[in-house]
Amino acid sequence: MMRLLFRFLSLIALVVAVIAGVIDAIQSVAADRLVLTPLRAAWSDVSPATLAALEDWVLAHLPAAFWDPGLRLILGQPATAVLLALAFLLYLLGHRRRQRASRFSWRR
Repeated sequence: MMRLLFRFLSLIALVVAVIAGVIDAIQSVAADRLVLTPLRAAWSDVSPATLAALEDWVLAHLPAAFWDPGLRLILGQPATAVLLALAFLLYLLGHRRRQRASRFSWRR
C-alpha cells in the first residue's frame, strides 16, 4: 500500500515538474533568454501561506541552521529540477524490485 502511495506521489511530482518546465520554456521563448523560475517564487505564486507555514514550522521544530543553508538552498534552485529530483526519489521509494533467481537454480 505504501509503494502505491509513493508511486502516486511520484506521478504528481512529475506532472507538476513538467508543468513548471513548460511554463519556464514559454517564458524563455517570450523573453528571448533562458528563464528558470526558482522553487520559492513558484511556490509563493501558488500558495504563499503554505510556504510561510513551512518556514514557521521548520524554525520552531528544527535547528535554525536547517532552514538557512539547507532549505533556502533548495528553494533557490529551479522548480523543475527540484520537482524532478523529488519525483525520482519518490519513485525509488515505491519501486518494486524483481526477485532474481539464485545462482544455482534452474529457473531463469
